[in-house]
Amino acid sequence: MRLLHTSDWHIGRTFHGHSTDEHLAIVLAAIARAVEEHRIDAVIVAGDVFDTSTPKGEAFTMLNDAVAAIREAGATVILTSGNHDGPARLGHMARFAAFGGVHVLADLGALATPVVIPDADGDVLVYGIPYPHPEFLRAAFPAFTGTTQAAAHAFAMDLIRDDAAARTAGAPPRYVVAAHTFCSGEAGETHDTVEDSGRAEERDISRGGLDVVPPATFDGPDYVALGHIHSRAALAPRLRYSGAPLRFSFGEIASAKGAWIVDIGAPGTEPAVEWLELPTPRAAVRLEGTLDDLLAPGAHPEAVDAWVDVVLTDDLRPRDAMRRIQEVYAHAVTLTHRPANVADHGTATYSERTRGKSDAELVEAFLEFTRNGHGASEGEDALIADALGALEAKEATR
Repeated sequence: MRLLHTSDWHIGRTFHGHSTDEHLAIVLAAIARAVEEHRIDAVIVAGDVFDTSTPKGEAFTMLNDAVAAIREAGATVILTSGNHDGPARLGHMARFAAFGGVHVLADLGALATPVVIPDADGDVLVYGIPYPHPEFLRAAFPAFTGTTQAAAHAFAMDLIRDDAAARTAGAPPRYVVAAHTFCSGEAGETHDTVEDSGRAEERDISRGGLDVVPPATFDGPDYVALGHIHSRAALAPRLRYSGAPLRFSFGEIASAKGAWIVDIGAPGTEPAVEWLELPTPRAAVRLEGTLDDLLAPGAHPEAVDAWVDVVLTDDLRPRDAMRRIQEVYAHAVTLTHRPANVADHGTATYSERTRGKSDAELVEAFLEFTRNGHGASEGEDALIADALGALEAKEATR
């Protein structure tokens, strides 16, 4: 049985306000081609299919196109809901879709009901754990009394292990679990990056580490397809994150983008896992330097067609910097001013710095303080003098 493990499609997401749909469509089409090329039996999408619980119509169209292409390429499709998804919307028409080989596992109450996929060695059971918010899990299973993600997944896995054992009549079951959570803590685990997407909802299911799910929670299955973290990670040979197939933030610059191809062999054997690289429609790069350096002809050809995060190191932030940068790097979307040399303003208090100064001196001191030690230019000096002179003249006539 050959599976393809992907997750976190986030259909409808933007990259700093810019739509990623066109690029995501390219990547999802590449997944369909890989299904045919590598003879994939089933594609598992481990949560966060959509970026929001209320996706627009265009998002459903993209999902339908992607799933149809994968089915036409010959694979069964299994999708589970993540913390971004609205289970009811994602699961709409799920029973009907299952007749066409598309299984949407978004009902918590049915988490111990697998998709059964036969192969030469028998059946492989594929279970999905829809994002198990403890309150929702208690509503589906009154016996559950926990309050954390760790407790919720432990409860769900107990149900799944019992169901898998019951279905195989004493023989070792072959089964796979898809889950969307923050799993960490086992020695030897490897992550591509320690990412920060900049979005709170990417971290909201760990709440400062209180709801981290221990890897041992997932003992038993032949393979566990994890979603939620956007960079790939191998916590154990059978326990992996695929990461998102597209870069959705500059925190993911260093992470490889692709999916895992997983071969489930005979009962009791380790799965064979290999990495499938997916196309990168637009790279993400970070440029750091002075504005003149970054705008020098041919300075950064790799950034011309990329998403660009700019860190300017000029001592004084240049005027109109973003507009000038975008004339060269059209997809520059963020800019931070981080001067290479930071002025020392001393330890004097505000009253000490301003005591006894004239109005002109106060304006100059303010500009120096807010401009990293740079005061007014000659032109600005003239404007300031005119403004203060007009103010004095007005006050003199009162």
